[in-house]
Amino acid sequence: MGLRDPYMFRIRKFRSKRLHLVRVGATVTAICIAGGQPASACNLASQGNGRVAAIIDGRTMRLDDGREIRLAGLELPIAVQDRQRAHAALAVLIEGQTVSLRGIDDTPDRYGRQIAFVFGDGTGTAIQTTLLEQGAAIMSPMIDATCLPQLSAAEDTARKARRGIWADPAALKNAERPGDILTALGQFGVVQGKVLSVRQAGAVTYVNFGRRWTQDFAITLQKRTVTAFEEAKVPVKSFETRNIRVRGWIGQRGGPRIEVFRVEQIDVLGENGSSSGRNRVQGDLKAN
Repeated sequence: MGLRDPYMFRIRKFRSKRLHLVRVGATVTAICIAGGQPASACNLASQGNGRVAAIIDGRTMRLDDGREIRLAGLELPIAVQDRQRAHAALAVLIEGQTVSLRGIDDTPDRYGRQIAFVFGDGTGTAIQTTLLEQGAAIMSPMIDATCLPQLSAAEDTARKARRGIWADPAALKNAERPGDILTALGQFGVVQGKVLSVRQAGAVTYVNFGRRWTQDFAITLQKRTVTAFEEAKVPVKSFETRNIRVRGWIGQRGGPRIEVFRVEQIDVLGENGSSSGRNRVQGDLKAN
């Protein structure tokens, strides 16, 4: 059986919906520092305002009216010192600031938190972007797809510069080292490597990075997710022999596993290991 975790809980809410590259099943709200406007690529409707009264953790704040806001699109690292760094960074950026809420729906999650973006004062730069550029957090694909490019680019910048959590080479897991991947069992992680084969067994498709299915790392996809990739013109079979980067919760079934529910969880990389960009993956695959 797979691990039960908050990511899985949120994903189940979307299983009754079709997944698309530019369609998001998550409820996402964005916040703007008063006077600022969100970037046009991530522009959501206004939903009121409030002042940030307290920082709860590296991705969660409390407004003076009592609402708790969790930053959309971020997962925190597991190490205590890294979490403390994220908490301090968020406090510097927005504590005491007046913010205006923007989003599709302000319905809280099961913990009573409003999922949100925060944009810097007058810059149109999301607070998430700044935290990712500092290497203080990991990008999660559970956000509006129009907001993904800027967050993805910010994380890439930090990773290439080895900032924050990316200063530790083990932060980006190597698909050829299943033992190291399992040290992050139950955590949200990022794994990178070259795909050996893509095989279907019943309702599940396996993207394999090694020949020993009982020991090596693999990605699993249900039929509806395979269909979502096909609709996005990114057939899963085309991953064979390609270098890819996948993010998600690390589980174990024989070897380490990440179950993919969304197209946005996977980046197809160039020969030098660089991402071609989420908006260009479709074209790159079709060119082959």
